[in-house]
Amino acid sequence: MKILICALASFVVAGSAHAQQKVRINLGNAFPNSLTLIGEAPVKLSKKLERLSAGSIELRVNEPGALVPALQAIQATGQGSIDAAWSNAGFFAGTDSAFNMFATVPFGPGIPEFMAWIQHGGGLQLSREMFGKHGVYNIPCAIIPPEASGWFRREIKSPQDLKGLKMRFFGLGAKVMAKLGVATQLLAPGDIFQALQLGTIDATEFSLPTMDQKLGFHQVAKFYYFPGWHQQATFLEFYINRKKWDSLSDQHKAMIESACGDLTHDVIAEAEATQWKAMTEMRDKNGVQIKKWSPEIMAAIEKAWHEVVAEESAANPNFKRVYASYSKFRSDYAIWRDHGYLK
Repeated sequence: MKILICALASFVVAGSAHAQQKVRINLGNAFPNSLTLIGEAPVKLSKKLERLSAGSIELRVNEPGALVPALQAIQATGQGSIDAAWSNAGFFAGTDSAFNMFATVPFGPGIPEFMAWIQHGGGLQLSREMFGKHGVYNIPCAIIPPEASGWFRREIKSPQDLKGLKMRFFGLGAKVMAKLGVATQLLAPGDIFQALQLGTIDATEFSLPTMDQKLGFHQVAKFYYFPGWHQQATFLEFYINRKKWDSLSDQHKAMIESACGDLTHDVIAEAEATQWKAMTEMRDKNGVQIKKWSPEIMAAIEKAWHEVVAEESAANPNFKRVYASYSKFRSDYAIWRDHGYLK
């Protein structure tokens, strides 16, 4: 009996020691660590993991450019140059345009429906299959509500007013704007203000009002357009090198997954609670004119989006496959959306 008790005690101690074995994860943040919500999020994740693991997981969050350029963080993770990245799948779309679908979709759903497709409708399986081919394991770790759709120096009264503009734009929305005659480019968050100030770009979109305010776009452009047709909901993810992930204990994996779940609801609640203040401050103190797109412009944008879907589906089998999964889920979900929610 004593031998059995000793054996069990040794087993428990050994298992506990394994769970508490120190793990260091060096993470490259695609956003400045001080940037409201999305830049701060991995810093909060680090603190949550420290508490959950009693200090056995040390997540080091590095500023953009400290380890690798902001827009190359996911690539560097797959190559093993860094352990992990905080970014979103749209920043990996240069590898395959289908990755855009796991970040945000123009004219797409809000948070509940998008989360439903990603986490319970097949989206996550598809993204993990695709990221897995590049040595990356991805964990959805935050999602934000609708973004603004752009800062402009002058009022945009018709689709013709967009032609010839140079604009920072993200994801599939950039392909839509290109069809309307806009010359788009993707800039890292920390590079946008200077480009706008110097006239390298004429206009920009980035994110939610709280983040746009912090980056100071209102100092240069005064016409602020809504709704964010291109990003009604946007996922942020924790990307980790696949070999690094496989080396972790089940306990540490569970801690990271749990911390990401907790962080997701924190980000949603904070984002929804704070946008009104940023909008009213910029309107009342900084002279920002908050605008909504005219029906004519929205119709032109949506028409261009359907053209982009057709072209991407014809050119890229991965895009066609992912979009088919997304579209079927939205079609199946429609009866619940139409009957369950107030309009």
